[in-house]
Formats: sequence, structure tokens, C-alpha cells
Amino acid sequence: MMLILYTYTYYAPFYWNTVCAAQQVFMPESDASNFFKRRNRRSVQYYEFLAEQRVKMAADERRREYNEEQRNEYENYVEEDRDEVNERSRETNEQLREFHYDGLSPRYYWFH
Repeated sequence: MMLILYTYTYYAPFYWNTVCAAQQVFMPESDASNFFKRRNRRSVQYYEFLAEQRVKMAADERRREYNEEQRNEYENYVEEDRDEVNERSRETNEQLREFHYDGLSPRYYWFH
């Protein structure tokens, strides 16, 4: 099981300790528990902060794309359903118009 470390934010210069951030932010659960036992409060290294931000931004992007895809699917469904309903009501109105047509060009002369 992997554990993501969320610690206090500290902005250190970027040239400090530029090793691979993912290797140090993501670690096995046993190592993480030992880590917290050894050092309760420590400042976040800048590469850890950047790695966390990248993870958050990737999750936000995935959620945004998923929501957009769901919205597009729903809009397409609603549009097709609306077209189908309009087509059915138009056909029904045409049939009623043909059935009740009395031969007069404007159907109603009186509006009361």
C-alpha cells in the first residue's frame, strides 16, 4: 500500500536536493510510519511540494475531463430525446390536422 505524505509547506530554493521527487514522496507504508516516528514535524522540501502539486493537478485534470465527457454524453442524450419527442408530437399534430381538416384554407376564422 502506498502512502502520500502531506506535510507543512515550506518553499526552499529549487536547487536544493533535486533528486527524483516521486521516489521520495511515494514510499511503502512501513517506511512512512517509521519516518513519522522518527521526525514528527519537518518542513517540506520544494521538490516534495512540486510533486504534490503535480499529483493534485493531474487529478484535477482527470476529474475535469471526466465531468466534461459526462456532460457531453448527457447533452447528446437530451438532444436526441428532445428531437424524438418533437418528431412524435409533430406527427401527431399532422394526423390530427388531416383528420379534422374541413376544407377551409385558414382553419379558424374566429378567435373567440
